[in-house]
Amino acid sequence: MTKNISRKNFLQKTGSALAVASIGFPSIYIPKSKSSDRNKIGVALVGLGSYSTNQLAPGLQRTDHCELRGIVTGSPHKIPVWQEEHGIPDANVYNYENMHEIADNDDIDVVYIVLPTGLHAKYSIVGAEAGKNVWCEKPFAMDVAECQAVIDACESNRVQLTIGYRMQHEPNTQEIIRYGKEQTYGEITGVRTSAGYSGGGHPIGDWRRNPDLGGGALYDMGVYPLNAARYATGMEPIAARGIQSSQRPDIYKFVDETTEFELEFPGGVFAKGETSFGKSVNYLEVEATGGWYKLQPFQSYTRVRGETSDGRELPADPGHQQARQMDNDALALKENKDPIVPGEDGLADIRIVEAIMESSERGGEWIQL
Repeated sequence: MTKNISRKNFLQKTGSALAVASIGFPSIYIPKSKSSDRNKIGVALVGLGSYSTNQLAPGLQRTDHCELRGIVTGSPHKIPVWQEEHGIPDANVYNYENMHEIADNDDIDVVYIVLPTGLHAKYSIVGAEAGKNVWCEKPFAMDVAECQAVIDACESNRVQLTIGYRMQHEPNTQEIIRYGKEQTYGEITGVRTSAGYSGGGHPIGDWRRNPDLGGGALYDMGVYPLNAARYATGMEPIAARGIQSSQRPDIYKFVDETTEFELEFPGGVFAKGETSFGKSVNYLEVEATGGWYKLQPFQSYTRVRGETSDGRELPADPGHQQARQMDNDALALKENKDPIVPGEDGLADIRIVEAIMESSERGGEWIQL
C-alpha cells in the first residue's frame, strides 16, 4: 500500500538549523596555506563515511591541484586507518567538537563537508568561520534558510563556497549543457529525467530513513534530476508540483521512498522527473525542435554515456569524476575564479525541493517559485 508522506513529517523534528548561523566562533581571515606542496590546495574531509572512503579519498590521490591533508571525524577507530593509508599527521586530525581549531592550521585550505544533509549547514559554517574555503556535498542543506546562512557565512569570512555536484564537471554532461546553450538541436521543448535505485531498503539507523538528517529519496537522489532539468534547459523553473509516497512504510515511515515531480519553465517548457529508493532509474532525455539527445546513465560514478537524434555517440569518459570535480574547484581557488557550482546553484535546488514537498502536502497542486 502506498502511504503519502506529509511535509510535516519531513520538517517537524529538531527544527530548521537556521540557528547554526549564530555558532560562536570568531570571524577571521586566514591567508593562503603555506603547505609542504606550495602548488596544491590542502583539503580536509569532514566525515569519513563510504563516499569519503570509496570516492573522495581515492579521487584525491589522482588530483593535480589539491591533496588530502586532514580529516574530521567522530569515529576514533577510523583515525589510525586513515593516518596510515594517507599519511595524515596528528596535527591535522580533528573531531566535531574541536573542528573550529582548524583555523590555526595553514596546511588546510578547504574543508569538504561529507556528512548527512542535516549537518551540512552547521559544519559548513564552522569551516567558514575558521577561515577555510567550503566544499559542501549535495544537497546543499535542509532548507533555503540554511543554504542562505552558509552563503552569508562564507561571504562574510571571504572564503569560497562550492557544492559537490560532480555531474556538472563530467564531460558528457558538459556537452549536454552546451547543446542547450547553443541550441544545437533547436529550442528545448521538454525534459524527462529520473534517478533512483532499488534494493532491500536502508537498514535501521541509516540516515536516509531519518528526516532530521535529510533522509528520503528527494533529498538523497532527487536533486540529481532537479539539477539536471535546470542545467539542461539553462533556465530556472517558475512552478513545481509533486507527489511523495512510501511503498514500504515499515522502512520509510517518516520520509519519502518515491517522489514524482513536474517543473514548469518559461516559454511553456516542462520537465518531468522521478526519484526512488525502490526503482532503478537513471536517465536524462531532452527534446528540442530539431531533434533530441540523452544520457543513460546520467548520474552514475562511471559509464555516463549518451546519444543524439542525428547519430552522435557520447562515449563514457574514463576519468575519475570526483578527481575532476575537486581539481576544477581547486583551480578556481588558485586562479581566483568563480567555481563551476556556487552555493546559489545548490540553494536553487533546495527551493524547488521545498516547493515539491509543499505541493505533495496539498495533493499535488502547482506551487509558484
